[in-house]
Amino acid sequence: MSTYIDSLNWRYATKKFDNTKKVSQEDLNSLLEATTLSASSFGLQPYKIVVVEDEAVRAKLKPHAWDQSQITDASHLIVLANQNSFGEELVEEYVENVSETRGIPAEGLQGYADFMKSKLVPLAEDAKAVWTAKQTYIALGNLLSAAAIHKIDSCPMEGFDAEKFNEILGLTEQGLNTAVLVAVGYRSEADETQHYKKVRKSKEDLITHI
Repeated sequence: MSTYIDSLNWRYATKKFDNTKKVSQEDLNSLLEATTLSASSFGLQPYKIVVVEDEAVRAKLKPHAWDQSQITDASHLIVLANQNSFGEELVEEYVENVSETRGIPAEGLQGYADFMKSKLVPLAEDAKAVWTAKQTYIALGNLLSAAAIHKIDSCPMEGFDAEKFNEILGLTEQGLNTAVLVAVGYRSEADETQHYKKVRKSKEDLITHI
């Protein structure tokens, strides 16, 4: 089995997918489980994971993503959508989940709940949206790494009209916003970029030890 570093060296932002190859349901489930296991601030996970498989829906989305072929040719399109805003309910639902999962009386978590509320609820609306969007990128990292380990190709994408995506996917009425996309599938032999050497800053330039 290849090492984690080998897998990261193997992956690249796939430009052309083979539209005849599909990710199995088992592998897709593994990718989604890895994504749900991602870390998030306070563990609150203020986002939704939307798996877009419907070809007609993806065809509607494509013009609003610079007509990039990955939208329709990849096996699956995964949308990470952050909550636009939130109130105390975000914390309360989390605390209820903790209580049920760990068998802890809810009143024993009240102090922690009040602390989270004091830090998050007073944020300005734009700050809330920025904070929730940041959480989706932690999940994005896990998804890309999990795909690489499974030898599933992926392409993270920011080139899209979020408002149009929100409209087509029915996210606006759910208080959600398309933060980032990930196309997953298998690379086309015609994708020349798979042969390019990976370009990264040197460790000396990127890493500082103090």
